[in-house]
Amino acid sequence: MSTATAANPLKTKQHFQILDGLRGVAAISVVIFHFMEIAQPDYEKNFIGHSFLAVDFFFCLSGFVIAYAYDNERLNKLGFANFLKLRLIRLHPLVVIGSVIGILSWLFDPFSDLYKTYSVGQNIWLFVSSCLMIPYPLVHDRYFNLFHLNAPSWSLFWEYIANIVYALVLVKLRNKILWMLVVVGAGLIVYETTKSGNISYGWGGDNISAGAIRVFYSFSAGMLIYRLNWIIKSRLGFTAVGLLTLAALVFPFSNKWNYVTESVIVILYLPLLVALGAGATLRPAFAKICKISGELSYPLYMVHYPFIWIFFSYLAMYKPPMSQMAVIIPISVVLLIAFAWIILKFVDEPIRRYFKRRMEQGS
Repeated sequence: MSTATAANPLKTKQHFQILDGLRGVAAISVVIFHFMEIAQPDYEKNFIGHSFLAVDFFFCLSGFVIAYAYDNERLNKLGFANFLKLRLIRLHPLVVIGSVIGILSWLFDPFSDLYKTYSVGQNIWLFVSSCLMIPYPLVHDRYFNLFHLNAPSWSLFWEYIANIVYALVLVKLRNKILWMLVVVGAGLIVYETTKSGNISYGWGGDNISAGAIRVFYSFSAGMLIYRLNWIIKSRLGFTAVGLLTLAALVFPFSNKWNYVTESVIVILYLPLLVALGAGATLRPAFAKICKISGELSYPLYMVHYPFIWIFFSYLAMYKPPMSQMAVIIPISVVLLIAFAWIILKFVDEPIRRYFKRRMEQGS
């Protein structure tokens, strides 16, 4: 821990910039995937059909970064309450922002009035539960998501739980016990992929247990990488490690072999990417790209899905040909990146600065 961090436990530690860049690569892949899974529901014909594995990468990366930031007595100095406040300041503004965008797109979708199927009370609770991160799988017509208004919030739900369990339990565990958890988690990954055919679940009211399994293994594995200093120093740069990350996300989807390939990717390959990314060499030309990519990753992840529902409604109404969607999707992705940047700079960052300043003044 740096001297500055030791003196002020509220101070954020230095980032791994290439890992920040990889987070952005994964987030953009998720956005493209969410468009494509509606345009082409058959994942075997989807060129980016394994991008849901970005969530497992996020969980592993989170375990690594949280252990890096709060192990070595920093959490003790900070205290559990302040740890939770910092995590809420970092994560929750975009949970609420995404919920607001979600309820607006739900009520004013120009191609659907599905909201009228549900009572006023149910619609209000959809919004409130989304803001408070309380699972409320209601809309069976659209995949029974835990958080219909902003479907990606399911992974944030498990991220919150992982953070709380880390602060109360995991931070205190010896590495031998953490090893045991990782081995058990790997077994559960194999079990889930074998049972379900793939690991793409955890987001719905009828598959929530898969989310627990995915965060259990990947978060613990990320912690172990940090604890054992499995940082692979190399001359690989952002481009090389970024391409290696994309390789996992575009790996061909196979209903016959997913239980093998996804187990290998989640258990071995994604942790390897975290280790490589943490030790890769950042060249000055890519420093700003990694910084912007990392900053954009979370807001992009948390504000894009309400627009995916509008795209879903548009397809249901007009059934456009793939040639038309091949134009709509790239333009939409670019516009969503721009929108996420506006939300980041003019809404999320000012809110976080305000609450961080209040927290520091009260400490």
